[in-house]
Amino acid sequence: MERNKNLITDSQIKINESLWIPATEIRFSASGSSGPGGQHVNRVNTRISLRFDIVNSKCLTEEQKVLLKTRLASRINREGILQVVSQGSRSQATNRADAVERFAGLVKDALIIPRKRKKVAVPESLRQHRIDEKKHRARKKTLRSKHDISKEEW
Repeated sequence: MERNKNLITDSQIKINESLWIPATEIRFSASGSSGPGGQHVNRVNTRISLRFDIVNSKCLTEEQKVLLKTRLASRINREGILQVVSQGSRSQATNRADAVERFAGLVKDALIIPRKRKKVAVPESLRQHRIDEKKHRARKKTLRSKHDISKEEW
């Protein structure tokens, strides 16, 4: 849990500088995990499922809810619940920390609004330079060919 020390406090999860999600809005459940562990894996529930109800969240604005629903549509069920599962470790605590970290990253990335591209005109001097270069290459290639072109045209 050392990895995301600055990500989670006792009662909140930090998404970005302006958004903190209360821990009361997040539900964790543990279940049996596949993967490493041998016989131990059959006795201990180390797989962690993190569930966050986007629709009923009080900390998100309507705009943020719409952004999350559209950008994370493949991870949200019909009830509007975002689910993140972690089972990479044999430790429940490590899997919980990993699930929180992945959840925060998903939400943070989904809430980023990309800047609109500003159209910038290419300067006339650059345009002319490109055309001159093309003409120069074309002349060079015609001179290399077997055509009888006098060097005076060059």
